[in-house]
Amino acid sequence: MAQFLAQTSRGLIPVLENEIRELGLKVLKSSPQGVLFQSSWAGCYRANLCLRSATRVLLPVLDFPAYNEADLYHNIKKHDFTKYIAPEGSLYIHVRVSESFTNNNQYIAMKLKDGIVDQFRDKTSGRPNVDREQPDLTLRVKMRKNQVSVSLDTSGIGLSQRNYRQSAGEAPLREHLAAGLVAWSEWDGAVPLVDPMCGSGTLLIEAALKAVNRAPGIDRNHFAFRGWKIFQSSVYEEELSKISHVPDVETPLILGFDEDPKVLQKAKANARAAGVGDRIQFQLSRFQQLQAPAAKGVILTNPPYGQRLSEKEAVQKLFGQLGQRLKQEFRGWDLWLLSGDSELSSALGLRSKRKVPVFNGSIECRWLHYPIDPPA
Repeated sequence: MAQFLAQTSRGLIPVLENEIRELGLKVLKSSPQGVLFQSSWAGCYRANLCLRSATRVLLPVLDFPAYNEADLYHNIKKHDFTKYIAPEGSLYIHVRVSESFTNNNQYIAMKLKDGIVDQFRDKTSGRPNVDREQPDLTLRVKMRKNQVSVSLDTSGIGLSQRNYRQSAGEAPLREHLAAGLVAWSEWDGAVPLVDPMCGSGTLLIEAALKAVNRAPGIDRNHFAFRGWKIFQSSVYEEELSKISHVPDVETPLILGFDEDPKVLQKAKANARAAGVGDRIQFQLSRFQQLQAPAAKGVILTNPPYGQRLSEKEAVQKLFGQLGQRLKQEFRGWDLWLLSGDSELSSALGLRSKRKVPVFNGSIECRWLHYPIDPPA
C-alpha cells in the first residue's frame, strides 16, 4: 500500500476528505497542503477518475533537509526514478521554495535534475530530457526552511480541467471549486436548484454531474500515471469499468438564468459537452423577474465581485435588488452565495447562517448560507 496526497484549493479540505472516504479509501491526515490517504494503485486510479473537488493526486517519494546544492544532488538520488520512465523519456521539475539557503526555483530544479539524470546514466545507457509542456514524469517539489518534499504528479493536467468548458464568462469558477461549493451546500437533489445569474453554468453543471453520479474523469483522455512503466493497465480498466456502468437516475429540477443571450448559449454548450445538456434548463431572464418554481429549494450563485472601484456601486445595487427579489419570491428557500466583499454581501439585507472561507483563485471569498425565512 502506498500513500497519496490529494490537493485542492484552500477552504475545500473537509469536502475533499469526505470524498476520499466515500471512495472507500483510508484517510491518514489532512493539512493545508491536502489530504493524505493510503491505498493501492487501484485507489489512486479511482481518486483521479472520481474526485470532484481535487486539483491533483500526488505520490510523495522523498523528504529530506538540504542546506546546500550537494544535499539536493545526493538526496534526490536516494529514490529510483528509473522505474517510472524509460531513459529516452522526459521529465519536468516544478519547484516552490521559500525561506531556504536559496530561494531560486530554477537553481533548485537544475540541481535536482542533475541528480536524476546522473542516476539514469549510472543505471542505463541513456538519460531523460527536460520537457515543460508534455513531460512523461513531473516532480512537484516544495522547499521551505531548507526542508524538501518531493512528490510525483500522477494526474498530469489538473483535475479541475474537465474539458467540457467550451467557453466561459469573464470570471468563471474553476470546476473543482464549483464542485466543492455544491458539496458545502449539501444539496442532494431532493429539492429544485436554481442559479439566477448562471454565467457559463459551471455551478449547475457540477451539481448535475453529481446528481447523476457521473465521474468527472470518465471522458478524460490522459492521466500522467498511464505513461509510467509501473502502470497497471488491467487494474485501471477495471476501475474505469466500475464507474462507466452507473444506472440512469431521474434528474431533479435544475434551472439556470441569465440576462445575456450569448452567455446563456455558452452555458448550454458547456452543459452539452459535459453530458448533462438535457439535465439543466437554461432560460433567458433577469433575476429581477424570477419566480420560485417550488415551495422549497436551493439557490447557488456566484455574482460579480465588483473588484474595480468603478464597478462597486453598480454591483452593490445589484446585490440589493437580488436580496429584495429573493425575499419577495423565494421565502422558504436556502441561498448559497459566493462573495468576495463583505460590504457587497451585506447589501443583500439577509442574515447569513454560515460563512465558509474559500479562495477563488487568489481572491479570498466567503461561501455564505442564507436561509430565506418563510412568511410568519
